[in-house]
Amino acid sequence: MPKVLVIEDDEALLQNLATNLRSEGFTVSTAVDGQAGLEKIRAETPDLIILDIMLPKLDGLTICRMVRHDTSIAHIPIIMITARGTEIDKIVGLESGADDYVVKPFGLGEVLARVRAVMRRSPGQLVVQQDELISNDLRLNLTGRRVFKGDDEVKLSNKEFDLLTELMRNRSAVLSRDLILTKVWGYDYFVDKRTVDVHIRWLREKLEDDPSDPRRIVTVRGVGYRFEG
Repeated sequence: MPKVLVIEDDEALLQNLATNLRSEGFTVSTAVDGQAGLEKIRAETPDLIILDIMLPKLDGLTICRMVRHDTSIAHIPIIMITARGTEIDKIVGLESGADDYVVKPFGLGEVLARVRAVMRRSPGQLVVQQDELISNDLRLNLTGRRVFKGDDEVKLSNKEFDLLTELMRNRSAVLSRDLILTKVWGYDYFVDKRTVDVHIRWLREKLEDDPSDPRRIVTVRGVGYRFEG
């Protein structure tokens, strides 16, 4: 049964979310401050994190960044909830590594729909047509979900791995952001398209010799991205 960790300091909202998630069949764990939440993330490795930005002891943005920089938990999807609703706050949330962003006040139906959409997607969803994809010194092992640049292994999150897989499988073809959302995230309604740009930037930082002048993953302005090898 999928486990969701809800980190929220508003106890009424926390219990409401927990009750509704349990009624949907999820196992739910909770924390009311950031430090306790981070400890539970590391101890329990949940399948999804619902994370408030404004938390005592440790704020949600810091937690999000810490999760994304820890390879043992970096794959866990994060839905961020907050009372803030400005454009810049959304960008900061996505840049910190959030997969989705919900602004308070929100309907529980909306949150549950986002949770279900994230949970429908599993790491092994892509169809395996061959065991490895190879391009120059880059080697992607599909069954082991490992990536090597030369002799060095490159640590990727699940979404980064699936995004790279889709790009490599369609080498030289331009993939739009909408198509990438559909193929990699499995849905295109709830995720902000800018999360594609954020994940592309992370891939470039890990794979390109010069991320500021990318040669492997090229931007096609106004359209999307193309993998050149």
